[in-house]
Amino acid sequence: MLIYGVSLMSGCLIAGAIIGKLIGHMVGIDADVGGVGIAMLLLVVITRWFMDRDQLSELAQQGIKFWSAMYIPIVVAMAASQNVVAAFNAGTLAFIAGLLPVVAGFLLIRPLAALGGTSEPEEAAKPAKRAAQGAK
Repeated sequence: MLIYGVSLMSGCLIAGAIIGKLIGHMVGIDADVGGVGIAMLLLVVITRWFMDRDQLSELAQQGIKFWSAMYIPIVVAMAASQNVVAAFNAGTLAFIAGLLPVVAGFLLIRPLAALGGTSEPEEAAKPAKRAAQGAK
């Protein structure tokens, strides 16, 4: 099942990198400009196009969904490692400027979670609601 999404994801990544390099070349930068974002958009659009036309088996859909879900965290981790290397090379101030939002994010997890309140999964809540209604 998992192998089905790999070729589509790889094709989108290669196409996104090529398009990103072309955009970078057009604006005069020797770098990939937005290739990862373009690849993600291509992955979403192409997957939806195939699913709308019922051209994917259930196994292929599951594989593509799996790799679509895995793609974003992998790409974010890759970009984050590049940013850390660039921050170390740029000096202490750049590293601190990148570290402060991370620390602030960690500190805000509890307050933001408290604002959301508690919730029960929908399936777990149904038997409890039925039992409460039956007791009345």
